[in-house]
Amino acid sequence: MSKVKCNHCHLSFTDEVMIKDNELNFCCKGCQGVYHLLKDDGLDSFYDKLGNKTIAPPLDIDNDDLAKFDTDSFTKNYVKKTKEEFNQVDLIIEGIHCAACVWLNEKILYDTKGIIEANINFTTNKAKIVWDEDELKLSDIIAKIRSIGYNAYAYDSSIADKKATKAKQDYFIKMMVAVIASMNIMMLSVAKYTGFFTGIDEEVKDMIHIGEFLLSTPVLFYSGWIFFKGAYYGLKNRVLNMDFLVSSGATLTYIYSLFILFGAKGESYFDSVAMIITFVLVGKYLEVIGKKSAVDTLDKIKSSLPLEAVIITNGVKKTVALNNISIGNIVEIKAGEKVPVDGKIIEGEASFDEASLTGESIPVFKKASDMVYSGTINTNGVILFEATTDFKNSTFSTIVTLLEDSLNSKPKIQDKANEVSKGFTLAILSLSFLTFLVWYFFGLDLGFDYDGVNHFEKSFIVAISVIVIACPCALALATPIASLIGISELAKKGLLFKEAKFIESLAKANTVVFDKTGTLTKGQLSVVKANILDENIDKLNLLYSLLDSSNHPVSKSVKKYLKENFDLDLVKLSDIKSIDAKGMSASFNNQNLLGGNLELLKQEKIKYDFKSNNTVYIFAIDNEVIATFELEDEIKDYAKELIKYLQEHDTSVVMLTGDTKEVAQKVSQQLNIKKYLAHQTPTSKALFIKELRAKDNVVIMVGDGVNDSVALSNADVAIAMGSSADISLAVSDIVLLNSSLISLKEAFVISKRTYKFIKQNLAISLIYNMVTIPFAMFGFVIPLVAALSMSLSSLLVVLNSLRIKIK
Repeated sequence: MSKVKCNHCHLSFTDEVMIKDNELNFCCKGCQGVYHLLKDDGLDSFYDKLGNKTIAPPLDIDNDDLAKFDTDSFTKNYVKKTKEEFNQVDLIIEGIHCAACVWLNEKILYDTKGIIEANINFTTNKAKIVWDEDELKLSDIIAKIRSIGYNAYAYDSSIADKKATKAKQDYFIKMMVAVIASMNIMMLSVAKYTGFFTGIDEEVKDMIHIGEFLLSTPVLFYSGWIFFKGAYYGLKNRVLNMDFLVSSGATLTYIYSLFILFGAKGESYFDSVAMIITFVLVGKYLEVIGKKSAVDTLDKIKSSLPLEAVIITNGVKKTVALNNISIGNIVEIKAGEKVPVDGKIIEGEASFDEASLTGESIPVFKKASDMVYSGTINTNGVILFEATTDFKNSTFSTIVTLLEDSLNSKPKIQDKANEVSKGFTLAILSLSFLTFLVWYFFGLDLGFDYDGVNHFEKSFIVAISVIVIACPCALALATPIASLIGISELAKKGLLFKEAKFIESLAKANTVVFDKTGTLTKGQLSVVKANILDENIDKLNLLYSLLDSSNHPVSKSVKKYLKENFDLDLVKLSDIKSIDAKGMSASFNNQNLLGGNLELLKQEKIKYDFKSNNTVYIFAIDNEVIATFELEDEIKDYAKELIKYLQEHDTSVVMLTGDTKEVAQKVSQQLNIKKYLAHQTPTSKALFIKELRAKDNVVIMVGDGVNDSVALSNADVAIAMGSSADISLAVSDIVLLNSSLISLKEAFVISKRTYKFIKQNLAISLIYNMVTIPFAMFGFVIPLVAALSMSLSSLLVVLNSLRIKIK
C-alpha cells in the first residue's frame, strides 16, 4: 500500500489514515493546526529550510499546566531581572532537531509582541528569553512555543550537572569496553603479524580473523556509537564533522575486513577498526576530563552555598530553603555559618570571611547597618540581618551565573577556527578519494610492485589512512579547552569574565585607561591640612550638613575630619544640588552654600588665591570662603608594578581624573604615567575613549563602575574595580572582586598567556595536518598508526592548554 508524506512533519503514512485538507495531507490534527498557523503568520518558509528532513509531530500536551509558569514560586526560582528591568528566563526547548527548528522558534518568538530577546543554542536546546511582563506572561510564551509543535520547561543547572556526570560515566564505560577489547585484539595481532614473517597456516589465520571480528564489533557499534550519532546529526544538518571522518574511516575498514573474513584474499584490519575507535575515544575522554578540571573552580565556588537558613518571624525561628527567603526577612547567622543572601545587619557584630567573593583571607569586621553578602562566612558572634535581596539576585548567585555564562561562551578567534574547520572534512574526503584513484590506477607507475588483489587493498588502506589521520578535532578543541582553563584560572584570582571573548580583547589591548580615585589610589582620602577661616559653629554646622549630603570620597573624608575635631550637629538644608565633577550647592535661610574644588570657585567667579598639589575642598557661604581643606590619597599597592608591566608590553597607559591638574600630575609622576587628563567629567571621559577607539585602538577602561559607568560602557572591555559591595555588574565586562591591582596584572598575564596557547593549539593542529596527511597519501602510514597519531594530536592540544596553569 502506497504511503503519503505529511505536509508538516514529512513523515510517511498510509493514505487511509491521513487527514485530507484540500490537496494537503496531515497525519494528525496537531500537524494540521501547526501548518495553518505558520501559513497564517507568514512563516511557511520554514518548510523550505526544512527541506526533505522529517521532524516529530507536534507534542500532545495538555495546556492545563500553563498557569504554573506565572506562579510566584516559579518566578522566584527561575525568572530574573535584566538591568533594563525586563524579565529573563532560561528554557530547554524540547523537540528541536535541526537548524530549521531553531529558526522557526526564534522567528515565532521575535514576532510575538513583548519579546525583547530570544536566542536558542542548537547544541544544548537552551533558550535565553527576555520579555516585558507588562506586555505578556511567561505562560503566553510557553503556549506560543507549544502552538508550533514544541515544548519548553525551565532550565535547571543541577539537572544539567547530573546529565553531564552521566555523560562522563557513559564515556568511561564505552572507553573501557574499547580498551579491553583492543588489548585482546592486539594480542591476536601479535600472532598474526609474527606469522606474516615466519609463516602461518590459513586455518589459524582464519581463526585469528574471527577472534578479531568478535572483539572489534562491539568496539565499533557500542563504543563507537557516539561517532555514528554525531555523524548522523551532522549530516542531517548538512555538516561534515569529525565524527563523520572517524565513523566512515572505521566502517569502511570494517567492511573491507569482512570481505577478507569471508574468503577474499588479503589482510584484515579489524585491529585498526578497534584502535581507530579506542584512540579517538580516549582522546575525547581526556577532553572531558580537561573541561571538568576547568569547571572545578565553579564547583568550588558553589560549595560556599548554604542549603538553608534560619529566619525570624514575630520572634519565632524557622528553617527555610534558600529560595524561600524574601526581601525584608530577618535572618539569623551564627558563628561558622554562611550568609545565604545579601542584607543589612540590624543586631550584633561579627567578622566575616569574604574569601569566596574577594579572595581576601583576612576577615572583615561588620556591625549594625553594615552590609553582609551571600557566600561569606561568619567567623565569630551572632548577628541578625534584614535581607535586601532574594537568593536569585544575591551577590553569590550573580557571580555563579556570570561564571556559568563565561564558561559557555567563546572568544572571537574560535569563530575563525570554526570557519576553517567547516570545509575541512569535505576536503579530507576529497583527498582520500583522489588518493584511492591515484593509487589504484597509477600505483604501478609509481614503482610499487604487487598483484591485482593487493593492488586494491593497498589503494583502499592508504585512502582510509588519509581519512583517519586527518584531525579536525584538534582544530575544534584548540580554542575552547584553552579558554575554559584560562577562565577558571582567572576566577581563582577573583576575576569574573562575563564572556570568554574578553580574554582575546585583553590579550590584544594596546591602550588601558584608568580612573584615578579608587582605582590607582585607595580612594581613602585623609585631610593633611585644614584652614578654618571662620570658626563660627553655626557655619561649620552648615558645612557639616552639606558634606553629609554627598557620598563622594572627598566629602566623606572632610566630614570625618570635622567629626573628629569639632562637636557639630546636622541641620536641614534645601535645594541640594550636585555640580558635575565640581562639588555641591545648597541653601539655608536664604544663604547660598557651595562646597567643592577650585573649578567650582572659578565657575561661581569667587576670587580666592589658593594653590595646592593635593586634592582640595573649599567651602563658601554667599561667595565668601569659610574653610579650605587639603587631602591626600595613597597609591594602591602594586599600582607601580601593574603600570610598569603594561608599559613593558607596549601598552599605552592613560589616567583620567576629575581632580585638578596638580593632583593628577603628582599621581602620574609617582606611577610614571606619561599621559593624563585632569578636570574630566563622566561625559568627557566617555568622549575620550570613543576618540581612542575611532583610531583603531583596543581600549580597556578600568574604573570604579559607578562614576565611570558612561566611560566603561564605551570601552572595548570595561573592568570594574570594587569590593563585593559594588561589583557594578551592569556596566562591566570583567569584575575584579578583590580590588587588588596585582590581580588585575594577573588578568593581563593570564589572558595573554591563554591567547598565546590558543594560537599555539591552532598552529599545532594545522601543522600536524599539513605534515601527516601527505605522509598518509604517499602510503607511509597504516590506519592503526593513523588513529594513534590522530588521538595524540588532540592529546597534545589538551596538554598544551593545561600549561596555562603552570606558573
